Amino acid sequence: MEIINPLAQGYAERYSSGESPLLKDIADFTFAHHPEAHMLSGHVQGKFLEMISFLQRPRRILEIGTFMGYSALCLARGLEKDGRLHTIELREEDADVAEENFRRANWQDRIILHRGNALEIIPALEEVWDLVFIDADKVNYSEYYKLVIPRLSPGGLIIADNVLFHGQVLEKEIKGKSAIAIQAFNEMIREDDTVEKVMLTIRDGLMFIRKK
Repeated sequence: MEIINPLAQGYAERYSSGESPLLKDIADFTFAHHPEAHMLSGHVQGKFLEMISFLQRPRRILEIGTFMGYSALCLARGLEKDGRLHTIELREEDADVAEENFRRANWQDRIILHRGNALEIIPALEEVWDLVFIDADKVNYSEYYKLVIPRLSPGGLIIADNVLFHGQVLEKEIKGKSAIAIQAFNEMIREDDTVEKVMLTIRDGLMFIRKK
């Protein structure tokens, strides 16, 4: 199911601030060469993440799911001067590309790339997070949330991507393990009264979760 009308998407891109040359190059390369290019945050969502980061001015950001490094580069723009962004990628080939993109952007000293299973890596990161972006395997969204929420600063923000999961959560009968997992995650967030939350219909759905 096409959630966003392509004409509306194109219109939004036309009236949004443009991508940097590097981000455009990353996007062009991804769509030309990667079989799962649809996973890229892209122009409008990337600019939105950048704006949120600038508004919040976080010291510590955690990104779960690096992919090509596009969203990390957007989020890192709003870091405080002494800030750091930690990002986790399971797939070695994608991590190699992201690492090179961070070097090209001269962000390699402030974006720390971890390779491996996020469920194992997150508990070992002794940080208090101001901003968390969840955009990895959908079946573990709930587990990622449980790991990061105790270490989210008061007023801190979690952003979860793909919470509409290509429209599959809108079906009368939800099928597929990823769609079922996303629906369970959405239900869990709805019932959590320790946070404020709002679901936005940007791209494939973004859930904003603010710790009270």
